[in-house]
Amino acid sequence: MKKKLLSAVMLCALGVVGCGEEDPVDPPAKPKLDSQANILAFLDGKTLLMQGENIPSHPNGFSEDIDYGPYSQCYQKVTMTVGGGSFTVDSIPGTIENGQCNHELAKNPLKFTSTAVLIENVAADGSCFDVTFTFPGGLVQEGRGGFSADQKSLNLELFFKDQATGSRCANGAVGTAGTVTLGGKAFTGNAVQKYAIQ
Repeated sequence: MKKKLLSAVMLCALGVVGCGEEDPVDPPAKPKLDSQANILAFLDGKTLLMQGENIPSHPNGFSEDIDYGPYSQCYQKVTMTVGGGSFTVDSIPGTIENGQCNHELAKNPLKFTSTAVLIENVAADGSCFDVTFTFPGGLVQEGRGGFSADQKSLNLELFFKDQATGSRCANGAVGTAGTVTLGGKAFTGNAVQKYAIQ
């Protein structure tokens, strides 16, 4: 009887060990983000969200605390959806009060859809690339972008067309201090928009 019980225990023990072992599964390979086609394919169908601390002090190179009328850069949040190679940008502006951007006090939302997107000079890992967004009405943003190492966020350092120099990857990585000249003066603000990829 003892031998039968011992055999049963041994079989159970072996069964537990055996059941717990599986062939190791390799994690899925990260998408290659080394070209415009691959970057747009990776982002297609995704939503990019910038809010809170991810909003820079100087979106597009202009202080969020200065009232430029319809061109003010105070935001509550910005959402971009990507599809078919174009970016639809939904912005909810904040309100500038007493020389300070109040992110919580929202204004009427704004919506733009790109008519063209040009991505060039892409690093092999997608950590830096030159980007130009063209929108209706002649609005053009240009600068540099890059993905985080885990590919969960996209950083865009953008300026309005022909207003900045030194804002391309040849001048340094996204957000590199001291490389950008804006309006003929050294730019010392933070223009890096940080988007969570959802």
